[in-house]
Amino acid sequence: MFVATETGELSAVEHFIKRVAGAELNVATGLARLGLNVGWVSRVGDDSFGHFVLDSLKKEGIDAAGVTLDGRFPTGFQLKSKVENGTDPIVEYFRKGSAASHLSVEDYHADYFASARHLHLSGVAAALSASSYSLLDHAATTMKSLGKTISFDPNLRPVLWKSEAEMIEKLNRLAFRADWVLPGLKEGMILTGKNTLEGIADFYLNKGVKAVVLKTGADGAWFKTAEGEQGAVAAVKVENVVDTVGAGDGFAVGVISALLEGKPLQQAVARGNKIGSLAIQVQGDSEGLPTRAQLGM
Repeated sequence: MFVATETGELSAVEHFIKRVAGAELNVATGLARLGLNVGWVSRVGDDSFGHFVLDSLKKEGIDAAGVTLDGRFPTGFQLKSKVENGTDPIVEYFRKGSAASHLSVEDYHADYFASARHLHLSGVAAALSASSYSLLDHAATTMKSLGKTISFDPNLRPVLWKSEAEMIEKLNRLAFRADWVLPGLKEGMILTGKNTLEGIADFYLNKGVKAVVLKTGADGAWFKTAEGEQGAVAAVKVENVVDTVGAGDGFAVGVISALLEGKPLQQAVARGNKIGSLAIQVQGDSEGLPTRAQLGM
């Protein structure tokens, strides 16, 4: 990812900072910083950007055994504008034909996946291509059969799908095999056709999901479990919002890490709100993700 160092239209910006980014990689980075053993599965090109990604994984302590260096296709990238006053930045993606878009079931290495206790999936990788979706579909089915826990963040990207109907059908197929589903409120309304928090949650809980956590923007988050436990957790007040991109990934880091530690869901959601609030106070997708010491909880 190239992040503009000055405000203005991307076409006019001359200086950028190079960073790594992506929904799944942001979550992997956040979990690794909290001390969890994390692996990331993807494809990068055998080019300078691809090697930059691999070097970044090493620095963060993320296992890259599941990453293929693919000499046939380039590493995808994106441009992100610099904004002021907490408005959403403009992001332009260059991922069509990228190495990651050529992920497939061939990238499912049974022993590697089976060595993990948890699988996190995102709707971004699901939308990249039919072959990439097939990998996620296979991974979800197999890991569930192995008794592993699965989390799913829909991360809707409508422009990457042929139609909204296809997006809804494909993403819900993944969500139904997850233990923990983490949509935003608007995402949940689109995916379920329901317009209430409880309606959205029940849609997934009735399909066997164990817990649904809905991000409700400035209000924080709301959750409901298969046992009927439910509640709201207030957002952490932030005085200076710098960059809203990555907030949802930070939230996922908090929820997933806490649940894997055996924390109650309400505490997990509170941690999600905390890390999400830290993520939006700095520019960049993962720069605000804390270490365990910085988190303090």
